Amino acid sequence: MNNKNFQTFFDFGFSKVRAGTFNTNNNDENFYADSEFFTDRSNLELKIQKIVTSLEKDSNEYIDSISLMIDSSKMISVGISLSKKFDGSKLKKTNIQFLVQETKQQILKNYANYNIVHIVINNYKIDGVDYSYLPNEIKCNFVSLDILFICLPTDLVLHLKNIFSKSNILVDQIICSSYVKSINYKDNLNLSGHVSFVDIGFIKTSITSYFNDKILLLDVLPIGGNHITKDISKILKIDLEKSEQEKRNFDQNLKLLNKEDFITHNLQEIIFARIEEILELCAKSIEINLHTPDNFKMVLMGEGSKILDNRHKDKIVFLNDIDFIEETSENICQSGFKYITGLNKQEVVVVPKKQTKHGFFEKLFHFFG
Repeated sequence: MNNKNFQTFFDFGFSKVRAGTFNTNNNDENFYADSEFFTDRSNLELKIQKIVTSLEKDSNEYIDSISLMIDSSKMISVGISLSKKFDGSKLKKTNIQFLVQETKQQILKNYANYNIVHIVINNYKIDGVDYSYLPNEIKCNFVSLDILFICLPTDLVLHLKNIFSKSNILVDQIICSSYVKSINYKDNLNLSGHVSFVDIGFIKTSITSYFNDKILLLDVLPIGGNHITKDISKILKIDLEKSEQEKRNFDQNLKLLNKEDFITHNLQEIIFARIEEILELCAKSIEINLHTPDNFKMVLMGEGSKILDNRHKDKIVFLNDIDFIEETSENICQSGFKYITGLNKQEVVVVPKKQTKHGFFEKLFHFFG
């Protein structure tokens, strides 16, 4: 019998680890911890253990299982449309489950080195009528589904599970970090229309695009905050460690130093030029993949975007509307917790969170809500 009060989430970034543990019986009792910024990944077990020890001390509860939030420069999303004729009888969840399961097996066959972590049904077209969610008690002659599979590299998943197992911690569930963060922030900001969340990490930038409540795209670009660091190092002729420090202290330097200071002026030009390039590449990806109008909104988030904020956005030469979210360990981990405990009627979950006895179809899929 599980008597645990807390549910723990780890956000495992390439250069930083964050964690939060949430009391499922008391919304006001939550604790957070994170690592320092790092580039040396040789002692990840120690970083994890320090965070675990801190959270266990705060919550007074032993941590033996977690939900793991991760992104990767190699993660992919695969969009599939499929259809099937029916005999006019009522459309049931089991009919949809069969279709999704069949497609899932094709994804696993063709992308053998990937784990499917999210399956999202974006649209149900039933006898020519579009539905965001599966309607109840509807008769059907023909149905088509638009499905998005979000996948992470199997070797990365196994590697991180192995690291946590060395601390006697079981990874219950894998979550795509940028995806669940975008859901949380979109809901909190009450955004509608075409909006894209751009998550700038250390070595990658991920793009999660929506139209109203529908996710349209998850794309990954192999460029991130580390590329800005390398530019600073090359142009200002300083080492990478010093370049990283200058970049991370950029906003403070602008406050303390004279605006005409040579290094600060050049630092600003380098950072803004690279950010503009990243935004242009993101916009190009969105326009090519979605054929969207030019005036879509972009929201920047992630560790790599912390060198900027809304006070500096007017200095960036970019046509689209952009905003910045100054992320904290709290709102990152809360995104995972809200995702797991909330309702997402569009998503199908392959593995239930709690391992209990179920019937055949329930073992294959569970629908939120």
